[in-house]
Amino acid sequence: DRGHISAFILLYGLSYFSSDLIPPGVCNILNPSTIYANNEVDLDKVDIYGFDYDYTLALYSSALDRMIYDKAREFLVKHYKGISKYDYIPSFAARGLHYDIQKGLLMKIDAFHYIQLGTVYRGLKPVPDEEVLELYGGTHHVPLQEVSGFYGKGPVMKQFMDVFSIPEMTLLAAANDYFNSNGIEYDPGHLFKDVSDAIGMVHIKGYMYKWIMQDLEKYIIRGDETYAVLHRLVSQGKKLFLITNSPFSFVDKGMKYMVGKEWRDFFDVVIVEADKPHFFNNCGKPFRRLDGNGDLQWDKIRSLDKGQIYKQGNLFDFLRLTGWRGSKVLYFGDHLYSDLADLMLRHGWRTAAIVPELEMETRVVNTEQYAQSLTWLQALTGLLERMQMHRDLESKEVLQDWLKEREEAVTKNLFNPHFGSIFRTCHNPTFFSRRLCRFSDLYMASLSCLLNYDLSYTFYPRRTPLQHEAPLWMDQLCTGCMKTPFLEEMAHIR
Repeated sequence: DRGHISAFILLYGLSYFSSDLIPPGVCNILNPSTIYANNEVDLDKVDIYGFDYDYTLALYSSALDRMIYDKAREFLVKHYKGISKYDYIPSFAARGLHYDIQKGLLMKIDAFHYIQLGTVYRGLKPVPDEEVLELYGGTHHVPLQEVSGFYGKGPVMKQFMDVFSIPEMTLLAAANDYFNSNGIEYDPGHLFKDVSDAIGMVHIKGYMYKWIMQDLEKYIIRGDETYAVLHRLVSQGKKLFLITNSPFSFVDKGMKYMVGKEWRDFFDVVIVEADKPHFFNNCGKPFRRLDGNGDLQWDKIRSLDKGQIYKQGNLFDFLRLTGWRGSKVLYFGDHLYSDLADLMLRHGWRTAAIVPELEMETRVVNTEQYAQSLTWLQALTGLLERMQMHRDLESKEVLQDWLKEREEAVTKNLFNPHFGSIFRTCHNPTFFSRRLCRFSDLYMASLSCLLNYDLSYTFYPRRTPLQHEAPLWMDQLCTGCMKTPFLEEMAHIR
Protein backbone atom coordinates (compact mmCIF):
# COMPACT_ATOMS: atom_id res chain seq x y z
CA ASP A 1 0.00 0.00 0.00
CA ARG A 2 0.90 3.68 -0.07
CA GLY A 3 2.27 3.53 3.47
CA HIS A 4 4.48 0.60 2.55
CA ILE A 5 5.97 2.49 -0.36
CA SER A 6 6.36 5.66 1.72
CA ALA A 7 8.48 3.72 4.20
CA PHE A 8 10.79 2.69 1.38
CA ILE A 9 10.97 6.28 0.13
CA LEU A 10 11.96 7.47 3.60
CA LEU A 11 14.52 4.73 4.05
CA TYR A 12 16.21 5.12 0.70
CA GLY A 13 15.70 8.86 0.45
CA LEU A 14 17.61 9.42 3.68
CA SER A 15 20.26 6.88 2.71
CA TYR A 16 20.85 8.66 -0.56
CA PHE A 17 22.15 11.66 1.33
CA SER A 18 24.43 9.58 3.54
CA SER A 19 27.71 7.91 2.68
CA ASP A 20 26.44 4.62 4.15
CA LEU A 21 24.90 3.67 0.81
CA ILE A 22 28.29 3.70 -0.92
CA PRO A 23 30.48 0.65 -0.24
CA PRO A 24 33.69 1.61 1.58
CA GLY A 25 36.64 2.27 -0.70
CA VAL A 26 34.60 2.28 -3.88
CA CYS A 27 35.98 5.63 -5.07
CA ASN A 28 39.48 5.82 -6.56
CA ILE A 29 39.64 2.02 -6.84
CA LEU A 30 40.26 1.91 -10.60
CA ASN A 31 43.78 2.50 -11.84
CA PRO A 32 43.97 3.94 -15.39
CA SER A 33 47.01 1.72 -16.03
CA THR A 34 45.01 -1.46 -15.58
CA ILE A 35 44.71 -4.01 -18.39
CA TYR A 36 41.20 -5.47 -18.53
CA ALA A 37 40.50 -9.04 -19.66
CA ASN A 38 37.51 -10.21 -21.68
CA ASN A 39 39.15 -13.62 -21.98
CA GLU A 40 41.85 -15.45 -20.03
CA VAL A 41 45.33 -14.70 -21.41
CA ASP A 42 48.57 -16.19 -20.09
CA LEU A 43 51.43 -13.94 -21.23
CA ASP A 44 53.87 -16.73 -20.48
CA LYS A 45 52.49 -18.53 -23.54
CA VAL A 46 52.77 -15.48 -25.81
CA ASP A 47 56.04 -15.53 -27.78
CA ILE A 48 55.20 -13.05 -30.55
CA TYR A 49 53.86 -9.51 -30.16
CA GLY A 50 52.39 -7.66 -33.14
CA PHE A 51 51.43 -4.00 -33.39
CA ASP A 52 49.49 -1.52 -35.44
CA TYR A 53 51.16 1.91 -35.65
CA ASP A 54 48.64 4.79 -35.45
CA TYR A 55 47.01 5.06 -32.02
CA THR A 56 48.87 1.94 -30.90
CA LEU A 57 52.64 2.45 -31.05
CA ALA A 58 52.05 6.16 -31.69
CA LEU A 59 49.45 8.06 -29.67
CA TYR A 60 48.44 11.51 -30.93
CA SER A 61 47.40 14.69 -29.20
CA SER A 62 43.93 16.19 -29.67
CA ALA A 63 45.50 18.94 -31.78
CA LEU A 64 45.53 16.48 -34.69
CA ASP A 65 41.72 16.15 -34.64
CA ARG A 66 41.35 19.90 -35.07
CA MET A 67 43.79 19.95 -37.97
CA ILE A 68 41.94 17.11 -39.75
CA TYR A 69 38.61 18.87 -39.22
CA ASP A 70 39.88 22.24 -40.47
CA LYS A 71 41.46 20.82 -43.62
CA ALA A 72 38.40 18.67 -44.48
CA ARG A 73 36.14 21.70 -43.88
CA GLU A 74 38.34 23.62 -46.30
CA PHE A 75 37.56 21.03 -49.01
CA LEU A 76 33.84 21.19 -48.20
CA VAL A 77 33.67 24.98 -48.29
CA LYS A 78 34.28 24.84 -52.04
CA HIS A 79 30.77 23.37 -52.32
CA TYR A 80 29.07 24.67 -49.16
CA LYS A 81 30.49 28.09 -48.26
CA GLY A 82 28.32 28.53 -45.17
CA ILE A 83 30.11 25.70 -43.36
CA SER A 84 33.19 27.91 -42.97
CA LYS A 85 31.68 29.51 -39.85
CA TYR A 86 31.56 26.16 -37.98
CA ASP A 87 34.68 25.77 -35.87
CA TYR A 88 35.77 22.44 -34.44
CA ILE A 89 33.97 21.34 -31.25
CA PRO A 90 36.40 19.01 -29.42
CA SER A 91 33.88 17.67 -26.90
CA PHE A 92 30.99 16.99 -29.30
CA ALA A 93 31.41 13.47 -30.69
CA ALA A 94 32.40 10.17 -29.08
CA ARG A 95 33.81 7.01 -30.64
CA GLY A 96 31.48 4.13 -31.47
CA LEU A 97 28.47 6.21 -32.55
CA HIS A 98 26.22 5.24 -35.47
CA TYR A 99 25.23 7.56 -38.27
CA ASP A 100 21.97 7.08 -40.18
CA ILE A 101 23.09 7.95 -43.70
CA GLN A 102 19.60 8.44 -45.12
CA LYS A 103 18.19 10.49 -42.23
CA GLY A 104 21.34 12.44 -41.38
CA LEU A 105 21.21 11.47 -37.68
CA LEU A 106 24.11 10.74 -35.33
CA MET A 107 23.24 8.49 -32.38
CA LYS A 108 24.37 5.96 -29.80
CA ILE A 109 23.06 2.40 -30.07
CA ASP A 110 23.23 -0.25 -27.35
CA ALA A 111 24.30 -3.89 -27.54
CA PHE A 112 20.72 -4.96 -28.33
CA HIS A 113 20.37 -2.57 -31.31
CA TYR A 114 18.24 -0.03 -29.42
CA ILE A 115 18.84 3.67 -29.92
CA GLN A 116 19.56 5.43 -26.62
CA LEU A 117 16.92 8.13 -26.50
CA GLY A 118 18.39 11.51 -25.69
CA THR A 119 21.52 10.81 -27.75
CA VAL A 120 20.12 11.36 -31.25
CA TYR A 121 21.40 14.49 -33.01
CA ARG A 122 20.37 16.14 -36.24
CA GLY A 123 23.29 18.40 -36.87
CA LEU A 124 24.22 19.96 -33.54
CA LYS A 125 20.71 19.80 -32.08
CA PRO A 126 19.16 16.90 -30.16
CA VAL A 127 16.10 15.23 -31.69
CA PRO A 128 13.11 14.88 -29.30
CA ASP A 129 12.34 11.31 -28.25
CA GLU A 130 8.86 11.48 -29.79
CA GLU A 131 10.31 12.38 -33.17
CA VAL A 132 12.88 9.58 -32.96
CA LEU A 133 10.10 7.05 -32.36
CA GLU A 134 8.13 8.46 -35.27
CA LEU A 135 11.16 8.31 -37.58
CA TYR A 136 11.81 4.67 -36.72
CA GLY A 137 8.27 3.36 -37.04
CA GLY A 138 7.17 3.72 -33.41
CA THR A 139 10.20 1.98 -31.94
CA HIS A 140 13.78 2.89 -31.12
CA HIS A 141 15.07 -0.53 -32.24
CA VAL A 142 17.19 -0.72 -35.39
CA PRO A 143 17.03 -4.09 -37.22
CA LEU A 144 20.19 -6.17 -37.52
CA GLN A 145 20.44 -5.76 -41.29
CA GLU A 146 20.44 -1.97 -40.93
CA VAL A 147 22.75 -1.44 -37.94
CA SER A 148 26.04 -2.25 -39.65
CA GLY A 149 27.88 -5.04 -41.39
CA PHE A 150 30.90 -6.96 -40.13
CA TYR A 151 33.19 -3.99 -40.67
CA GLY A 152 30.79 -1.36 -39.31
CA LYS A 153 29.22 -0.19 -42.57
CA GLY A 154 25.68 -1.22 -43.46
CA PRO A 155 23.28 -0.01 -46.16
CA VAL A 156 21.64 2.42 -43.73
CA MET A 157 23.99 2.89 -40.80
CA LYS A 158 27.72 3.45 -40.44
CA GLN A 159 29.46 2.93 -37.12
CA PHE A 160 32.41 5.23 -36.43
CA MET A 161 34.85 2.92 -34.68
CA ASP A 162 38.14 4.64 -35.48
CA VAL A 163 39.77 7.18 -33.15
CA PHE A 164 40.42 9.21 -36.31
CA SER A 165 36.63 9.39 -36.89
CA ILE A 166 35.99 12.04 -34.20
CA PRO A 167 36.62 14.99 -36.57
CA GLU A 168 34.54 13.31 -39.31
CA MET A 169 31.51 12.96 -37.01
CA THR A 170 31.89 16.58 -35.90
CA LEU A 171 32.08 17.80 -39.50
CA LEU A 172 29.01 15.75 -40.43
CA ALA A 173 27.10 17.33 -37.55
CA ALA A 174 28.24 20.83 -38.52
CA ALA A 175 27.35 20.35 -42.20
CA ASN A 176 23.89 18.98 -41.36
CA ASP A 177 23.37 21.87 -38.96
CA TYR A 178 24.21 24.38 -41.69
CA PHE A 179 21.49 23.04 -44.01
CA ASN A 180 18.89 22.56 -41.27
CA SER A 181 19.46 25.97 -39.67
CA ASN A 182 19.12 27.74 -43.02
CA GLY A 183 16.09 25.78 -44.23
CA ILE A 184 17.97 24.43 -47.25
CA GLU A 185 16.59 21.23 -48.75
CA TYR A 186 19.27 18.59 -49.25
CA ASP A 187 19.86 14.84 -49.54
CA PRO A 188 21.65 13.58 -46.39
CA GLY A 189 23.12 10.71 -48.43
CA HIS A 190 24.89 13.13 -50.76
CA LEU A 191 26.19 15.15 -47.82
CA PHE A 192 27.50 12.02 -46.11
CA LYS A 193 29.49 11.12 -49.22
CA ASP A 194 30.86 14.66 -49.59
CA VAL A 195 32.04 14.76 -45.98
CA SER A 196 33.56 11.25 -46.26
CA ASP A 197 35.36 12.31 -49.43
CA ALA A 198 36.66 15.47 -47.75
CA ILE A 199 38.01 13.50 -44.79
CA GLY A 200 39.45 10.95 -47.22
CA MET A 201 41.28 13.69 -49.09
CA VAL A 202 43.11 14.67 -45.90
CA HIS A 203 44.53 11.16 -45.72
CA ILE A 204 44.93 10.42 -49.45
CA LYS A 205 46.79 13.65 -50.14
CA GLY A 206 49.03 13.02 -47.12
CA TYR A 207 48.18 16.16 -45.16
CA MET A 208 47.99 14.31 -41.85
CA TYR A 209 51.34 12.64 -42.45
CA LYS A 210 52.92 15.98 -43.35
CA TRP A 211 51.62 17.77 -40.23
CA ILE A 212 52.87 15.07 -37.88
CA MET A 213 56.26 14.72 -39.58
CA GLN A 214 56.79 18.50 -39.45
CA ASP A 215 56.03 18.77 -35.72
CA LEU A 216 56.46 15.40 -34.02
CA GLU A 217 56.68 16.94 -30.57
CA LYS A 218 53.30 18.64 -30.97
CA TYR A 219 51.37 15.61 -32.17
CA ILE A 220 53.04 12.44 -30.81
CA ILE A 221 52.61 11.85 -27.09
CA ARG A 222 54.14 9.32 -24.67
CA GLY A 223 56.75 8.11 -27.14
CA ASP A 224 59.23 7.27 -24.37
CA GLU A 225 56.76 4.68 -23.06
CA THR A 226 56.60 3.06 -26.50
CA TYR A 227 60.37 2.65 -26.37
CA ALA A 228 60.15 1.16 -22.86
CA VAL A 229 57.57 -1.43 -23.93
CA LEU A 230 59.51 -2.56 -27.02
CA HIS A 231 62.81 -2.68 -25.15
CA ARG A 232 61.33 -4.79 -22.37
CA LEU A 233 59.71 -7.28 -24.75
CA VAL A 234 62.86 -7.78 -26.82
CA SER A 235 65.09 -8.03 -23.75
CA GLN A 236 62.95 -10.96 -22.58
CA GLY A 237 63.28 -12.82 -25.86
CA LYS A 238 59.96 -11.94 -27.51
CA LYS A 239 59.63 -11.60 -31.28
CA LEU A 240 58.00 -8.40 -32.56
CA PHE A 241 56.33 -7.42 -35.81
CA LEU A 242 54.56 -4.33 -37.19
CA ILE A 243 51.62 -4.33 -39.63
CA THR A 244 50.34 -0.85 -40.46
CA ASN A 245 48.43 0.92 -43.22
CA SER A 246 50.70 3.96 -42.95
CA PRO A 247 53.59 4.57 -45.39
CA PHE A 248 57.18 3.77 -44.47
CA SER A 249 58.52 7.35 -44.52
CA PHE A 250 55.86 8.39 -41.98
CA VAL A 251 56.37 5.39 -39.70
CA ASP A 252 60.16 5.69 -39.95
CA LYS A 253 60.21 9.32 -38.83
CA GLY A 254 57.76 8.70 -35.97
CA MET A 255 59.60 5.63 -34.71
CA LYS A 256 62.97 7.39 -34.86
CA TYR A 257 61.45 10.14 -32.71
CA MET A 258 59.96 7.72 -30.15
CA VAL A 259 62.39 4.81 -30.16
CA GLY A 260 65.61 5.94 -31.87
CA LYS A 261 67.43 5.59 -35.18
CA GLU A 262 67.82 1.84 -34.79
CA TRP A 263 64.11 1.20 -34.15
CA ARG A 264 63.98 -1.49 -36.83
CA ASP A 265 66.31 -3.65 -34.73
CA PHE A 266 63.40 -4.24 -32.36
CA PHE A 267 61.22 -5.82 -35.07
CA ASP A 268 61.57 -9.18 -36.79
CA VAL A 269 59.08 -8.19 -39.52
CA VAL A 270 57.91 -4.72 -40.64
CA ILE A 271 54.98 -4.36 -43.07
CA VAL A 272 53.71 -0.95 -44.24
CA GLU A 273 50.77 0.11 -46.44
CA ALA A 274 49.16 -3.23 -45.57
CA ASP A 275 45.64 -2.19 -46.58
CA LYS A 276 43.92 -3.63 -43.49
CA PRO A 277 41.36 -5.13 -43.11
CA HIS A 278 41.89 -6.60 -46.62
CA PHE A 279 45.36 -7.73 -45.52
CA PHE A 280 43.67 -10.14 -43.10
CA ASN A 281 40.98 -11.57 -45.37
CA ASN A 282 42.28 -11.40 -48.97
CA CYS A 283 45.11 -13.57 -50.26
CA GLY A 284 45.49 -11.71 -53.57
CA LYS A 285 48.21 -9.13 -52.88
CA PRO A 286 51.82 -10.33 -52.78
CA PHE A 287 54.48 -8.80 -50.54
CA ARG A 288 56.80 -6.22 -52.09
CA ARG A 289 60.16 -5.31 -50.59
CA LEU A 290 61.29 -1.69 -50.14
CA ASP A 291 64.92 -0.60 -50.23
CA GLY A 292 66.48 1.75 -47.69
CA ASN A 293 65.04 4.78 -49.50
CA GLY A 294 61.51 3.35 -49.53
CA ASP A 295 61.57 2.45 -53.24
CA LEU A 296 59.84 -0.72 -54.46
CA GLN A 297 61.99 -3.71 -55.42
CA TRP A 298 61.07 -6.40 -57.95
CA ASP A 299 62.41 -9.57 -56.34
CA LYS A 300 60.05 -12.41 -55.43
CA ILE A 301 59.50 -12.65 -51.68
CA ARG A 302 60.41 -16.11 -50.37
CA SER A 303 60.96 -15.10 -46.74
CA LEU A 304 60.22 -12.19 -44.42
CA ASP A 305 63.62 -11.15 -43.08
CA LYS A 306 64.61 -8.97 -40.17
CA GLY A 307 65.97 -5.58 -41.23
CA GLN A 308 63.84 -5.47 -44.38
CA ILE A 309 60.72 -3.39 -45.04
CA TYR A 310 57.75 -4.97 -46.82
CA LYS A 311 54.70 -3.40 -48.43
CA GLN A 312 51.18 -4.76 -48.96
CA GLY A 313 51.01 -8.56 -48.79
CA ASN A 314 48.41 -10.67 -47.02
CA LEU A 315 48.03 -12.65 -43.81
CA PHE A 316 47.95 -16.04 -45.55
CA ASP A 317 51.46 -15.52 -46.94
CA PHE A 318 52.52 -13.98 -43.63
CA LEU A 319 51.46 -17.15 -41.76
CA ARG A 320 53.10 -19.39 -44.34
CA LEU A 321 56.41 -17.52 -44.27
CA THR A 322 56.67 -17.00 -40.51
CA GLY A 323 54.82 -19.98 -39.03
CA TRP A 324 53.42 -17.64 -36.35
CA ARG A 325 50.00 -19.01 -35.56
CA GLY A 326 47.37 -19.26 -32.87
CA SER A 327 47.44 -18.09 -29.27
CA LYS A 328 51.21 -17.63 -29.10
CA VAL A 329 50.64 -14.41 -31.09
CA LEU A 330 49.20 -11.28 -29.41
CA TYR A 331 48.33 -8.36 -31.72
CA PHE A 332 47.63 -4.81 -30.51
CA GLY A 333 45.45 -2.33 -32.41
CA ASP A 334 42.96 0.47 -31.89
CA HIS A 335 40.39 -0.36 -34.59
CA LEU A 336 38.17 -3.25 -33.52
CA TYR A 337 37.14 -4.07 -37.09
CA SER A 338 40.22 -3.37 -39.20
CA ASP A 339 42.81 -4.55 -36.67
CA LEU A 340 41.28 -7.22 -34.47
CA ALA A 341 38.06 -8.85 -35.72
CA ASP A 342 39.50 -11.15 -38.40
CA LEU A 343 42.51 -12.10 -36.28
CA MET A 344 40.37 -13.29 -33.38
CA LEU A 345 37.46 -14.89 -35.23
CA ARG A 346 39.22 -16.42 -38.23
CA HIS A 347 42.82 -16.98 -37.23
CA GLY A 348 42.84 -17.60 -33.47
CA TRP A 349 45.40 -14.94 -32.56
CA ARG A 350 45.13 -13.23 -29.22
CA THR A 351 44.10 -9.59 -29.55
CA ALA A 352 44.47 -6.47 -27.43
CA ALA A 353 42.51 -3.26 -28.05
CA ILE A 354 43.99 0.15 -27.33
CA VAL A 355 41.17 2.37 -26.02
CA PRO A 356 42.58 5.84 -25.14
CA GLU A 357 39.16 6.96 -23.84
CA LEU A 358 39.61 4.61 -20.86
CA GLU A 359 41.77 7.17 -19.06
CA MET A 360 39.06 9.83 -19.00
CA GLU A 361 36.28 7.38 -18.27
CA THR A 362 38.26 5.90 -15.37
CA ARG A 363 38.66 9.36 -13.85
CA VAL A 364 34.87 9.80 -13.96
CA VAL A 365 34.16 6.37 -12.50
CA ASN A 366 36.55 7.15 -9.64
CA THR A 367 34.57 10.22 -8.53
CA GLU A 368 32.27 10.21 -5.53
CA GLN A 369 29.54 11.76 -7.69
CA TYR A 370 29.59 8.75 -9.99
CA ALA A 371 29.63 6.30 -7.07
CA GLN A 372 26.60 8.01 -5.51
CA SER A 373 24.71 8.07 -8.80
CA LEU A 374 25.44 4.44 -9.58
CA THR A 375 24.56 3.24 -6.08
CA TRP A 376 21.31 5.20 -6.06
CA LEU A 377 20.51 3.80 -9.51
CA GLN A 378 20.84 0.27 -8.15
CA ALA A 379 18.68 1.14 -5.15
CA LEU A 380 15.96 2.61 -7.36
CA THR A 381 16.05 -0.42 -9.63
CA GLY A 382 15.61 -2.68 -6.62
CA LEU A 383 12.68 -0.60 -5.38
CA LEU A 384 10.96 -0.70 -8.75
CA GLU A 385 11.48 -4.43 -9.03
CA ARG A 386 10.01 -5.13 -5.59
CA MET A 387 7.18 -2.59 -5.45
CA GLN A 388 5.79 -2.75 -9.00
CA MET A 389 2.92 -5.03 -7.94
CA HIS A 390 1.21 -2.11 -6.15
CA ARG A 391 -1.48 -1.00 -8.60
CA ASP A 392 -3.39 1.75 -6.76
CA LEU A 393 -3.26 5.24 -8.29
CA GLU A 394 -1.02 6.80 -5.65
CA SER A 395 1.49 3.95 -5.84
CA LYS A 396 1.60 4.20 -9.62
CA GLU A 397 2.46 7.89 -9.32
CA VAL A 398 5.34 7.07 -6.97
CA LEU A 399 6.57 4.34 -9.29
CA GLN A 400 6.48 6.74 -12.23
CA ASP A 401 8.54 9.22 -10.22
CA TRP A 402 11.06 6.50 -9.49
CA LEU A 403 11.23 5.52 -13.16
CA LYS A 404 11.93 9.11 -14.12
CA GLU A 405 14.57 9.45 -11.40
CA ARG A 406 16.17 6.18 -12.50
CA GLU A 407 16.66 7.56 -15.99
CA GLU A 408 18.47 10.56 -14.51
CA ALA A 409 20.44 8.73 -11.80
CA VAL A 410 23.58 8.23 -13.90
CA THR A 411 23.72 11.25 -16.18
CA LYS A 412 25.64 11.16 -19.43
CA ASN A 413 26.93 14.63 -18.54
CA LEU A 414 29.50 12.98 -16.29
CA PHE A 415 31.13 11.66 -19.47
CA ASN A 416 30.42 13.24 -22.87
CA PRO A 417 27.57 15.77 -22.41
CA HIS A 418 25.94 14.79 -25.71
CA PHE A 419 26.44 11.03 -25.89
CA GLY A 420 27.67 9.86 -22.48
CA SER A 421 30.07 6.97 -21.94
CA ILE A 422 31.36 5.05 -24.95
CA PHE A 423 30.86 1.84 -22.94
CA ARG A 424 27.29 2.19 -21.65
CA THR A 425 23.91 3.57 -22.53
CA CYS A 426 21.65 4.32 -19.55
CA HIS A 427 21.44 0.69 -18.45
CA ASN A 428 22.96 -1.51 -21.18
CA PRO A 429 26.41 -1.91 -22.71
CA THR A 430 26.82 0.00 -25.96
CA PHE A 431 27.21 -1.55 -29.40
CA PHE A 432 30.88 -0.49 -29.08
CA SER A 433 31.21 -2.45 -25.80
CA ARG A 434 29.69 -5.51 -27.37
CA ARG A 435 32.20 -5.47 -30.22
CA LEU A 436 35.06 -4.71 -27.81
CA CYS A 437 34.21 -7.83 -25.80
CA ARG A 438 33.75 -9.91 -28.95
CA PHE A 439 36.93 -8.93 -30.79
CA SER A 440 39.51 -8.34 -28.03
CA ASP A 441 40.90 -10.65 -25.36
CA LEU A 442 42.39 -7.65 -23.53
CA TYR A 443 41.84 -3.90 -23.61
CA MET A 444 43.75 -0.98 -22.12
CA ALA A 445 44.19 2.79 -22.37
CA SER A 446 47.64 2.63 -23.96
CA LEU A 447 50.45 0.24 -24.77
CA SER A 448 52.34 1.52 -21.73
CA CYS A 449 49.96 -0.40 -19.45
CA LEU A 450 52.06 -3.49 -20.30
CA LEU A 451 54.87 -2.01 -18.23
CA ASN A 452 52.91 -2.73 -15.06
CA TYR A 453 52.76 -6.49 -15.59
CA ASP A 454 55.28 -9.29 -15.53
CA LEU A 455 55.51 -11.09 -18.87
CA SER A 456 54.46 -14.31 -17.18
CA TYR A 457 51.30 -12.68 -15.79
CA THR A 458 47.93 -14.32 -16.46
CA PHE A 459 44.93 -12.06 -17.01
CA TYR A 460 41.68 -13.48 -15.65
CA PRO A 461 38.31 -11.95 -16.57
CA ARG A 462 36.13 -11.23 -13.54
CA ARG A 463 33.46 -13.86 -13.10
CA THR A 464 30.45 -11.57 -13.09
CA PRO A 465 27.20 -13.39 -12.33
CA LEU A 466 24.80 -14.14 -15.15
CA GLN A 467 21.24 -12.96 -14.71
CA HIS A 468 20.12 -16.35 -13.33
CA GLU A 469 23.12 -16.69 -10.98
CA ALA A 470 23.41 -15.47 -7.40
CA PRO A 471 26.09 -12.79 -6.74
CA LEU A 472 28.22 -14.94 -4.42
CA TRP A 473 31.50 -13.08 -4.88
CA MET A 474 32.31 -10.28 -2.48
CA ASP A 475 33.40 -7.84 -5.17
CA GLN A 476 30.02 -8.32 -6.83
CA LEU A 477 27.98 -7.92 -3.66
CA CYS A 478 29.15 -4.30 -3.40
CA THR A 479 27.57 -2.15 -6.09
CA GLY A 480 30.23 -0.44 -8.16
CA CYS A 481 33.08 -2.25 -6.41
CA MET A 482 35.46 -3.23 -9.19
CA LYS A 483 38.24 -5.68 -8.47
CA THR A 484 41.44 -4.64 -10.26
CA PRO A 485 45.09 -5.64 -9.88
CA PHE A 486 46.94 -3.73 -7.19
CA LEU A 487 49.31 -2.02 -9.57
CA GLU A 488 51.24 -0.29 -6.80
CA GLU A 489 52.43 -3.74 -5.74
CA MET A 490 53.83 -4.26 -9.23
CA ALA A 491 55.55 -0.88 -9.49
CA HIS A 492 58.98 -2.58 -9.47
CA ILE A 493 58.24 -4.08 -12.89
CA ARG A 494 58.55 -0.70 -14.61
